[in-house]
Amino acid sequence: MEDFEPVIIAFVCNWCTYTAADLAGTSRLIYPQNVRLIRVMCTGMVDPQYIIKAFLEGADGILVSGCHPGDCHYINGNYKARRRIKLLKEILPQFGFEPERLRLTWIGASDGIIFAEIMRDLAAQMKALGPNEAKLKMVI
Repeated sequence: MEDFEPVIIAFVCNWCTYTAADLAGTSRLIYPQNVRLIRVMCTGMVDPQYIIKAFLEGADGILVSGCHPGDCHYINGNYKARRRIKLLKEILPQFGFEPERLRLTWIGASDGIIFAEIMRDLAAQMKALGPNEAKLKMVI
């Protein structure tokens, strides 16, 4: 299990977190290579079905990250995302997934350092949790 590298899917806001990820890259900050960014215009667009599907297809961890509350380019999209993630964390155990595998963060456009830190922390947390059970069932 030492060679386990978690697959992390990150749904990121175009205006803030994606820009922070770009800043982290151009600043040559180090964060795990196994993070897959999916750029969305707003975290309010992230349907819970996308998250459940990603888990069912073998993602070990999922991050939803956008603008700080009150700074959303679409007025209240991040508030919608916060409500959805809260409810989704309550029902994830019914699907057999630990709620800790899903994280919601707010990362501003100039927070490249914070983006890299959160990605490293999330990868370490997923490594400690171990592989997603759905992925193990797909292999067998």
